Amino acid sequence: MIDLVGGSGFIGTRLASRLESAGVPFQILDKVPSGRFPRAYRSADVRDIGSLRVGLGGGPIINLAAEHRDDVRPLSLYEDVNVRGAENICRVASEKGVTTIIFTSTVAVYGFAKPGTNESGMIAPFNEYGRSKYEAEEVFRRWQQEDASHRSLMIVRPTVVFGERNRGNVYNLLKQVASGRFVMVGTGRNVKSMAYVENVVAFLEHTLSFGPGIAVYNYVDKPDLDMNTLVRTVKEEMGIRGREQIRIPYAAGMTIGYLLDLAASLLRRSFTISSVRVRKFCATTQFETSVATEGFVAPIPLADGLKRTIRWEFIESHDGEELFWTE
Repeated sequence: MIDLVGGSGFIGTRLASRLESAGVPFQILDKVPSGRFPRAYRSADVRDIGSLRVGLGGGPIINLAAEHRDDVRPLSLYEDVNVRGAENICRVASEKGVTTIIFTSTVAVYGFAKPGTNESGMIAPFNEYGRSKYEAEEVFRRWQQEDASHRSLMIVRPTVVFGERNRGNVYNLLKQVASGRFVMVGTGRNVKSMAYVENVVAFLEHTLSFGPGIAVYNYVDKPDLDMNTLVRTVKEEMGIRGREQIRIPYAAGMTIGYLLDLAASLLRRSFTISSVRVRKFCATTQFETSVATEGFVAPIPLADGLKRTIRWEFIESHDGEELFWTE
């Protein structure tokens, strides 16, 4: 029985669907009920070690639980959920004799990394999310080292993950392009590594077969796209033609972001635009990955994953279906 900790979310639900199709038994441990798999759901919070002791079954653990939004308050939640939660999972895993943990970390541990950064890249997170996720990696490493000849630890660092039903940054971009209100900040030549959710969960399933030791993988679907190509691809798929792309300089975009940061602080509310999000949008986030060395082939080409997402979200009708709000 595989324990999907934090499995009620976007990636967890997609992974559960894949495991179900393969006939692999699993249960979902989360503080939020699973809409898709209510019978497999067990209430648990990684901050509450008692709930983990009751819920975890002793089989492989895939930890998807995380505090990850840009606007989390108080900031201590990153530490409580991502780091203390990892400590609780490891403690109960040791008590129950678990020998396999797969941890979904993030490329945010590299911060604003140079293009082409691979798994050996320098760790330099720029925010509490990236810092706390790397600290959690270290917690899991210590767990593995306590019984290194028998325990398996896979750390998977996905880049931005997108797909059907996910209301995250990629969806927000697609929606703006579809509405005709999208404004390109900067030149649009910055490159973005992306990952289609079905490929991410296929790789997580693939790592279940790995033996003892520690392995770290970035997860990226190739080829990488620059923002101009991404926007052009979206417009072509949606049949949007004849509109000149509106652009503003990077400096102007950052000024708007800072003004909205100030307004958010004064009004105690969040906005969809912030200085951090403008900076992230305009940055090149291009990563390399070694997943191919493990014999893994992504089941869905990146372009097809993007087209599937566009069709599901903006062309087909899916009223009433479950959505996942990640940003």
